[in-house]
Amino acid sequence: MERKERIGILTGGGDCPGLNAAIRATAKTAIQAGYEVIGIRDGWEGLLYDKNEILDNIKTSEIIDRGGTILGTSRFSPFQIEGGPQLVFGEFKKLGLESLVVLGGDGTLSITSRLFKMGLPVIGIPKTIDNDVKETDYTIGFQTAVQIATDALDRLRSTAESHHRVMLLEVMGRHAGWIATYAGMANGADAILIPEIPLDEEKMEELCRMVKARSKRGRKFSIIVVAEGTKLEGQTIKRSSDITKNEKADRFGDIGKTIGKIIEEKTDLETRVSSLDYIQRGGTPVAYDRNLATTFGVRAVELIKEKKYGEMTALKGNRITSVPLEKVADGIKTVNLNVYRIAKIFFG
Repeated sequence: MERKERIGILTGGGDCPGLNAAIRATAKTAIQAGYEVIGIRDGWEGLLYDKNEILDNIKTSEIIDRGGTILGTSRFSPFQIEGGPQLVFGEFKKLGLESLVVLGGDGTLSITSRLFKMGLPVIGIPKTIDNDVKETDYTIGFQTAVQIATDALDRLRSTAESHHRVMLLEVMGRHAGWIATYAGMANGADAILIPEIPLDEEKMEELCRMVKARSKRGRKFSIIVVAEGTKLEGQTIKRSSDITKNEKADRFGDIGKTIGKIIEEKTDLETRVSSLDYIQRGGTPVAYDRNLATTFGVRAVELIKEKKYGEMTALKGNRITSVPLEKVADGIKTVNLNVYRIAKIFFG
């Protein structure tokens, strides 16, 4: 019997809601098209060290609503070790793959782009709660993270109002404040702090004046959302994910706690800080992410059938399309400041 052509699938970088929906859609669409599908476990590491399994209709059923990734993931890059890319090509050939579908954020997709330039037939699917991948309006996982952050802000609002407190919520976003902007706008937050707009002394003073003015006119609570990568000029702030095991477990130094302390000192208003941390990345994907992941998975297989390798699936307006990976690998997508300005209308 003639052997079926094989497609590989792997997930790299951090997990996010919607990955399993994309794996399901890619695998089932490929199987219907006559391909055999190989799942590579633990990202690029699995391709180097022969960790894989055949994905069939049974293994990829009942997973559309599951968080995380059934394939596992890692931040390993084949470029980290000597001869790593050559090992990738060797294992790719050994598995008899025709092409490889890679689900990743900007880091994983940059690796994918480099390997494509070396001759590896790949298709990218953008996933990251940070929504900072270029050339696509939204990435898999973003809308779920925004919903989780919005729900948290809504809950903090009732406590803030009851206790007359300033409440800060720190959300993910190392280099781009998409989650903070969209969740803050949805909640009607009184201030949104993002990496794209550094906080200098004047802006910090303005923030404190706004909070105090709200209190004086009878609005005795404030809600502030801050992205973890927000820059406070004149201070070095470590993100919680950067702090080593040998440092204090209470993680003083996070940007939310630092700003909260300054606000309390300058306004004499009771201030509390919460951090969603990894909660944003886990759990059930919202319907939007399930549908986006599904359409991306179908489009990825279409690109393979058309042999349009070196492309990434993308959302442009209401169209599912594709863009060259080399465009995606060129930096990150920062917050559209026109959207931020809309949110800012309602500050204070």
